[in-house]
Amino acid sequence: MKIGKYTLYSIETSEFGLDGGAMFGIIPKPLWEKKAPADEMNRIGMVTRSLLLVNEDRKILIDTGNGTKWNEKFKKIYNIDTSRYSIELSLTKYGFSADDITDVFCTHLHFDHIGGNTKIENGEIVPTFPNAKYWVSQENWNLANHPSQKDSGSFMEIDWKVLAENGMIEIVDGHESFIDGIDTYLTYGHTTGLMHPVVSDGNKTIFYGADIFPLAAHIPVPWVMAYDINPVITVQEKEKLLPKMVDENWILFFEHDPNIQACTIHQDGKHFIMKKPVIISE
Repeated sequence: MKIGKYTLYSIETSEFGLDGGAMFGIIPKPLWEKKAPADEMNRIGMVTRSLLLVNEDRKILIDTGNGTKWNEKFKKIYNIDTSRYSIELSLTKYGFSADDITDVFCTHLHFDHIGGNTKIENGEIVPTFPNAKYWVSQENWNLANHPSQKDSGSFMEIDWKVLAENGMIEIVDGHESFIDGIDTYLTYGHTTGLMHPVVSDGNKTIFYGADIFPLAAHIPVPWVMAYDINPVITVQEKEKLLPKMVDENWILFFEHDPNIQACTIHQDGKHFIMKKPVIISE
């Protein structure tokens, strides 16, 4: 797919699982498990999916997934599997390598979104993308480095410490565009200062859902996660975003849906539902 000056690629980076109850908050299991079946540990199957934007000058990767720094204990807890999908495999599939990436756009600093920022090489933590700038919002940077007890398990300093030490992190306020051709939209329900990239050419627009719309099952307004720091705000943000997506026929990109890369949205009375799936790249 091409939008404006960028060619877009869907970059799957891992398979993993999280607790279904946590993923759907107040929604009863008999409802959510119809859309996201759970395993014997109540985990639903998910992926980490990045979006790669390519033009003549830049190769921009939006989020980097779980990464590969996990010990066996945590791999088992989160059912992390990179045998089928990984950053390296997906980039190679389209003829790119980690060295080609010029920019990494970090929507927020939770481990399943930026774990691939760094990797272990010869026993040391090193940047996965040695030639890239890593863009982070000031508000989320502040929270990640001083998290509450509720947040602390989601932020892992090994995902960004070496980048900061090497001067590779660019802190932005997120209210204004900082990469040519990419607008940003800030949300606060899931975490503070989550930056959603928005790419548009006046004809087509794609909105990176991150963790407001992690799966297609999260399109309905009240279907929000218990992981959110303020679910009421998430609901309000979805109430504002979804009508705009319908009216302007936006494409909504899913970072965690195991089957659907993206879709357009339809409104049926008071309810918002998927209109049709969209394939970003084969």
